[in-house]
Parts: sequence; C-alpha cells; structure tokens
Amino acid sequence: MKVDQWKEFSINDLFQCTKTKSVNANKAAAGMIPYVTRSAMNNGVTGLIDCNRDFINKGGCITIGGEGIVAFYQENDFVTGVNITALRNRHLNQYNALFICTVLNQNKYKYSYGRPRSVYQIKKEKILLPSENNEPDWGYMERYIKSLRHKPISTRNAYHKFPISNVATWKEFPLDQLFDFVKGRRLRKEDMLEGSTNYLGAISENNGVRQLIDAPAIFKGNCITVNYNGSVGEAFYQFVPFWATDDINVLYAKGWELNKYIALFLTTIIKANRYKFSYGRKWTMEKMKKSPVRLPVTSQGVPDWKYMENYIRSLPYADRI
Repeated sequence: MKVDQWKEFSINDLFQCTKTKSVNANKAAAGMIPYVTRSAMNNGVTGLIDCNRDFINKGGCITIGGEGIVAFYQENDFVTGVNITALRNRHLNQYNALFICTVLNQNKYKYSYGRPRSVYQIKKEKILLPSENNEPDWGYMERYIKSLRHKPISTRNAYHKFPISNVATWKEFPLDQLFDFVKGRRLRKEDMLEGSTNYLGAISENNGVRQLIDAPAIFKGNCITVNYNGSVGEAFYQFVPFWATDDINVLYAKGWELNKYIALFLTTIIKANRYKFSYGRKWTMEKMKKSPVRLPVTSQGVPDWKYMENYIRSLPYADRI
C-alpha cells in the first residue's frame, strides 16, 4: 500500500489514553514486575520490582514517556515511573503495535525535558496509518511487520522448564564479598586512535564497547563491568582484555571461578539494582561494594555457582552464546 493512500488519524480517536500511576522505585523491593520509565532503552524497562497490585498496569498496550521518549509495546503487565501514558486499543497486538510505535516515534523530536509530552498533547497528535474503509488497516500493519526479512536464530536447546529454586531461600551477598573491585582509567580523546582494543564507555549498548582504540588493554578479560556514571547500573561480561573509562568499575571473581554463563546470571541480578541510581545519584564504588545481590545458595549457604551456570545453559538459545 502506497503511503499517499494512508489516512490521518487522531490518537484520541484510536486509543484510550491514560496516565499511569507512578511508583517510587527507591522504596520498592526487587521482584519480577517490569518497571517502565522514560528510558529510551530496553523497551523502557529499567528494572524488575515488587509493588502493590493497585499500581500494576495490564499489558497489551503502548507506553510513551512524557519527554518524547520513544514509544514501546508492553506485552506483559508492568508498573511505571512518573509521566508515562498508556495507549490501548482492542485491535492492538505485538505486530501492529511495532508498526504504530515506529510511526509515533516520528513525533518525538517535538518534545524534550523542557517541553514535556502531556496526555492532553498526546491525544491531540495525529499520525498517518494504512487505512481500509476509513479505518486503520490493522491486518495490513500486522502482515507488514511479519513480512520483514530476518534471519531466524536456531537453538538445539529444548523448550523445557528448568527446575527453579525457591527465591525465598536465596541469600543476599554484598558485592564486595563476591568481587574484587578495580576502577577504570580515563583516556584523553586525542589519544583515542583507531585500533583493535575494546574501549568501554559508560553506555548501555554494544556490551559497553564504545570504540576500538590503538592502545594496550589495561584489564584482563573474564570479568564483569558495571557503570557507576552515564548509563548507571548497566553491567556486562567482558571475555577479552580491554580498556575501561573511569566511569566504570571492573569486578573480578574473589576466590571462585567466573565463566560466561555465571556472568550472564549475575549481570541480570546486578542490573536489577540500577533503578535506585541515576545521574543525580551515582552508584559510586563504595555504594556498589555494599550493594546486596540475592543469589541461590547451596546447603552450606554459599552461592550455588553450578546452579546459576546450569540455569543459563538450559535456556533456549543459550547454545548460541
């Protein structure tokens, strides 16, 4: 269908637009409910928390942050931070929602922290969509997304449920009981010549690798890196030697053996703490050292590293790691 055949629709005519109840994540315990904020990354989810049932939003809707941050489709039930609007329509599904989110995101340039996107403004916005009989062509949008070319990822792992231990039996450990901490080192821009060494910045994508530089690595691999500044709380496993900026803390296993499977389990747990910190409340090394992580334990009460490894190995697509 040609774009010149699309029709303009008002958001208010298409969706029920509702401002969600906000949750103060600093006062919430860790849990399993996605916490959606105005982040532009990770589908807007900055952590998993537990909270009162009255604050939980039903999934199957689109969320938009107040400052024009990108629109996301939330498949599962979720809770939110401040200034999030939920858009609902009975025809919405994961496929046509991706189509609509892409269209909605074309308007984000109009908004910023100084000019927030209120529910009233969202309702007034108009978007162009494929139409049939003067109504949105939901089926066309779904078929279009499904038709996009992609290379399916295969896995030899069976889709079976790994025996999950009771989280209530897990035990908390401060990070400095598990890891030795080393602070990254700043490198001047004029010294960042193109090369082959991974240079890690305090970013949230590409495993933290900002660029490749012509300088010797200053850190050994087989460790976890955690941003205390920038994209605070992002954690990654580094398997090759690298250079990390001073906005990053480098964590090496203290008296136990780390591998990529255990590291993926741990980085997920570590990142569950990031909702507590921000640009205004940095996760400094001293705070990070004392931050507790809840882990499965053996009958002796020590971290069950084998369980963590086997859990990650059991997941679909883990054989592609």
